[in-house]
Amino acid sequence: MYRAPTRSGGFTLIELLVVISIIGILIALLLPAVQSAREAALRLQCSNNLRQIALAVANYEVSFRTLPPGNITEGPCCGTKSGATWTLSILPQLEQQALFDRYNFKAFNEDAPNKTVRETYMAAYVCPSDLKTNRLGSPESGPGAGIPYMPGSYRAVSGRTNPATNGYLDNSEAKDVPSHWRGAMHHVGTPGFTSERMKNLIDGASNSLLVGEYTTTTYTNRRTFWAYSYASYNQSSMSMESRTLNTDYQTCIDSPGANGPNPCKRSFGSLHRGKGLNFALCDGSVRWISMQIDLTTLNALATIAGREVVSLDNY
Repeated sequence: MYRAPTRSGGFTLIELLVVISIIGILIALLLPAVQSAREAALRLQCSNNLRQIALAVANYEVSFRTLPPGNITEGPCCGTKSGATWTLSILPQLEQQALFDRYNFKAFNEDAPNKTVRETYMAAYVCPSDLKTNRLGSPESGPGAGIPYMPGSYRAVSGRTNPATNGYLDNSEAKDVPSHWRGAMHHVGTPGFTSERMKNLIDGASNSLLVGEYTTTTYTNRRTFWAYSYASYNQSSMSMESRTLNTDYQTCIDSPGANGPNPCKRSFGSLHRGKGLNFALCDGSVRWISMQIDLTTLNALATIAGREVVSLDNY
């Protein structure tokens, strides 16, 4: 008896291609949303790190009646070995007492007794959006050049630069910067520059920047190194040059500006989407600041005693 052929229950090639196409379209539609959600989570973690750092600095000030020094270097720039720095001083306030106890404050930062601390990964000092933060690197300059250090993401705001004298508040050139341009955590060791008190924040804690982000996609020996106390590697002085709001050191030095690469060594920037970065203020708050911010406003926020009237409401 003849039986008519029946159709197989499987998909035809055309049907499979249609299904695959639909899945591809759905993935393409969902991927930006997934990436946005992931970036939002990374940015939130980064801002939480800065909030904890600001709280640690405040607790340090309560305990010692002074803010941590940006760095301690008792001698001229740029070959003098350095002492401690703000990131080391607040380790106990970040629940890192054991690591703090490993640091030898009687030795220089670059000396062998402090090798273990310099090479320790510190999650609290790392923005998860940054690249290769768990790999040792070597600073390009200073007494620690060529010595392995663990990267970081955050720099103290030492104050404003003085373009007229090429002076910066992270080394002995601080003497060439007007004293009212100093930030909350700047270089200590030059006569006239000592650690600050909260009462010295004449501009107000809510109007004074404390710590901000910096990383670079190229020229990584100029990135932030959290435990390196020499000059600008974990602190930056604000500049009136827009090129210093940048996420790439090479791009900065290739851009026109005064005083060569020195302002670029003291840049601020992040890899977050949205062309902006997080800053912790001296009152413990964390604000997202656009890289398009008016530079006069930003420089005013970098000082603690400039007596400027500024607001972040529009940024």
